[in-house]
Amino acid sequence: MCRWLAYCGEPLRPSELILHPRHSLIAQSLDSPLGAETVNGDGFGFGWYPAGPQAGNVPAVFRSTEPAWNDQNLRELTRAVESPLFFSHVRAAAGPPIQQTNCHPFRFGNWLFMHNGAVAGFGSVKRDLTFAVDPSLYPHITGTTDSEVLFHLALTLGLREDPVAAMAKAIRLVESAGREHGVNFPMQGTVAVSDGITVWAFRYSSQRQTRTLFHSADIATLQEMYPDAEQLRAFGKHAHVVVSEPLNDLPGAFIEVPESTVAVLNESGYHHHPFLAGER
Repeated sequence: MCRWLAYCGEPLRPSELILHPRHSLIAQSLDSPLGAETVNGDGFGFGWYPAGPQAGNVPAVFRSTEPAWNDQNLRELTRAVESPLFFSHVRAAAGPPIQQTNCHPFRFGNWLFMHNGAVAGFGSVKRDLTFAVDPSLYPHITGTTDSEVLFHLALTLGLREDPVAAMAKAIRLVESAGREHGVNFPMQGTVAVSDGITVWAFRYSSQRQTRTLFHSADIATLQEMYPDAEQLRAFGKHAHVVVSEPLNDLPGAFIEVPESTVAVLNESGYHHHPFLAGER
């Protein structure tokens, strides 16, 4: 479907993760060994919270229908800015057209959202799910993807107050609507959400066969394990990344997020919690 990454930590030039690693997001856009599709060339997006005390907490977003590997503006931008928290996503379109408004991440206020996966049978349930979005939020849906509708459902159901509970309610609604239309396994995917301070990364599917999701080990652990690894020296002690698949081949560098889990990432590190585990 897609590949994505989310970074949280000391301000960092995003190019350190999006461009430079052996299996960077740019590399994954051309060749994704763990992805449902090898090539993710149907557009990309980059969303970042500016660094500095005067920057505020509203993210900036750059999205394009160009393949990520072929966009010089993405290279220039990720080398020029610094950010303590950023998202990036490369898209393999599963049906909705290739257009800028369908590229992730999606933004509402200080929130960013991106998704790798799909709402199965979306054409059948689109009307039901869209009509469940709060009328005040409906005008903010500018694209045609299931992912953007899922985001606005979560906003409707309390994302800004309790992201985990809101995502659970939104996915239950997706599953209920899907099964009413004869879809056995309505929800598939990994989702990242942030308010600019915390990142919530969800791994869940109705079939319990979700797309892959990993997060990095603590940087101090990695630097102790690999004292001569030059690529680790760019990162501060609070640097963490959540990814669809590992960015390098260093054993132990990336830890798989378990099925039906939400990984909550903040300044204190990662915290795993069961998410809709055992529910159908």
